[in-house]
Amino acid sequence: MTPAQFLARLKKGPPPAAVLLLGPEAYERQRIRDALAAGFPEGAVTRHDLSEIQLAAIMDDARALSLFAAERLIWVANAEGALPRARSDDEGGDAAAGDPAPLIAYLKDPTPGATLVFEAARFDFEGDDKRKQERVRKFYSAISEVVELRRYSSHEAHVEAEALARRAGLRLDPDALDLLVESLGAGMARIAVEIEKLALFAGSRVVTSEDIATLAPEARATTIFALVNALGRRDRAHSLEILDTLTREGEYLPLALAFLSTQFRMALVAREAGLRSPQQIQSHFTRAGVPMWGSRAEQIYQTAGKFTTPQLERAMNLIFQADRGLRDARPDDRIVMEQFVLSLTA
Repeated sequence: MTPAQFLARLKKGPPPAAVLLLGPEAYERQRIRDALAAGFPEGAVTRHDLSEIQLAAIMDDARALSLFAAERLIWVANAEGALPRARSDDEGGDAAAGDPAPLIAYLKDPTPGATLVFEAARFDFEGDDKRKQERVRKFYSAISEVVELRRYSSHEAHVEAEALARRAGLRLDPDALDLLVESLGAGMARIAVEIEKLALFAGSRVVTSEDIATLAPEARATTIFALVNALGRRDRAHSLEILDTLTREGEYLPLALAFLSTQFRMALVAREAGLRSPQQIQSHFTRAGVPMWGSRAEQIYQTAGKFTTPQLERAMNLIFQADRGLRDARPDDRIVMEQFVLSLTA
């Protein structure tokens, strides 16, 4: 079940006896928490942490009738803490502890008016976490209402940020919105906070990219796109100044190089495909299954306009060499990146 489906269900009827919130997306988890809490009287919300208390004790609390509230919301953090402890590091082996029996017994006859919410935010849906998350899902299989809190993609975060800005009465320049999403890594919880700050900061005027840089000086996209533009102008001095800013702000330079690689690679694709406008770029990448919105397509169009095809191919070769340099036994990241800038602007 998606967060949107669960929130729609809450509007139509009472909450279920138990819910499992599975996944790391903090923004949707907070929305669900607010929606659930709004349906219970003040003082009727209890919080537990399964890293500090046994599952059986929480079930006992759920069975206990409150003298002050006929309806109760019991929020249980760190749901993974109830799982059996595996005997090997790779989660294999027999379980040494942990038993879902108290939960299974409770759900056969749940307390009327009580809602249990188990929050399992530790593991993601992909990579090494996938198998661990499946163990969590299996342990709580008695709970039929499972809400998957998947991280937002860049495109999804862009759409949601636009909606948040409209509700806040915030006027965002398209480039500024794109920069905000990119700089915060599509993390919707942080984007929501920044939009609140920007609404207070800007008032009724339009928020620009400069405002984003003012409120979030560590915003990596600010300097990355500026670096692309400076490199496109062969402005060696300014390129090195931007690299200095990246270093002083604590930017992880291999990640900065990865952003540059993506920008140049997409610009090269646009040139080889003969794409002559931002609209054509957006349409081309969207058909290929790559999320692309207008302002991002405009940035790629500008990059493609600043470099010829041989220059983009040379840039990709230099990026490869810089990446290999960053993987040396003990590289000086700044020196490697400075050499990259000097070579590209030669």
